[in-house]
Amino acid sequence: MEIRPADVDDVEAVADLLARSFAEYRARYTPEGYRATTRTGPELARRLTEGPTWIAVRDDVVVGTVSARVDGDALYLRSMAVLPEARGAGVGRALLATVEEHAVGLGLQRVWLSTTAVLVDAIDLYERAGFERVDRGPPDLFGTPLFAMEKRLPPGQAGQPSADA
Repeated sequence: MEIRPADVDDVEAVADLLARSFAEYRARYTPEGYRATTRTGPELARRLTEGPTWIAVRDDVVVGTVSARVDGDALYLRSMAVLPEARGAGVGRALLATVEEHAVGLGLQRVWLSTTAVLVDAIDLYERAGFERVDRGPPDLFGTPLFAMEKRLPPGQAGQPSADA
């Protein structure tokens, strides 16, 4: 598996990955919340100007993605997804490590994200990677309840597994 920065030529594959990755949860989102979670190619192309997006590629297939942008003194992780058939193979862990390395490279010491309680496996991954729930961020995404999680990154420690990962 290779993790590399996405470019404008990748946005349609990323849009397809988001749609396929979140399809099983669609009924648990409001229609507007689901649409905001499963961005279109043109929306993802605009997002590339706001911060990096990475893709995980295995056998020439995009199997995972994550985007990030600087948010004050932290890096905000967004749009992380792994194809259902690729879950459990370390794709999510590798994407998180990439985000953490980027944050440390920018001199940031925190990474935060927002998620919804229906994404149980993702929340488990985040917790095993050292993320903890915090009181910040929006309480919902167009009516879909959210909560925030954050990981503090000691300088030079990006990508290091936590004791319980």
